[in-house]
Amino acid sequence: MPSAIRIVTVTVSDTRTEDTDESGKILRERLESAGFGVAGHRIVRDEPDVIVELVRGFASEPPMDAVILTGGTGIAPRDRTYEALESLFDKRLDGFGEAFRRLSWDAIGPRAILSRATSGVVGRTVVFSLPGSTNAVRLGVDALIAPTLEHAVALASGKGGHHHHGAK
Repeated sequence: MPSAIRIVTVTVSDTRTEDTDESGKILRERLESAGFGVAGHRIVRDEPDVIVELVRGFASEPPMDAVILTGGTGIAPRDRTYEALESLFDKRLDGFGEAFRRLSWDAIGPRAILSRATSGVVGRTVVFSLPGSTNAVRLGVDALIAPTLEHAVALASGKGGHHHHGAK
């Protein structure tokens, strides 16, 4: 039975269509194989205003628990997803991008520093942004997002608490 977490996925691309969106398909498949249901998927152009409006909409009432994006995280002139999301975050989760680049280093070496994978919280919605390559999506979901998503959503929604080990 899929997790009750409400997730929407987004492919950010100026060129991909439903038929050519391999990263979006893999993103949904990897989340579903990890036990999560995906409520919907969108493909949007890498236009900051469009991304901000879309994510803000998913984070409003009733909010999605998580929005996971793929694409737009590089340093090419058209890659503006990072700037759009950074302007929205109420809280940044710096450890996600750091961990993603660390794991990417093992796969692609120094080119990993060119990734601007990022994560944060908008209202009570957790947002993850991955590069657009299929390998990056697999790595990000399998190694980082799937193992932490339930806990992150619980904390962001105010339903999870910090566990104090050893306290009596």
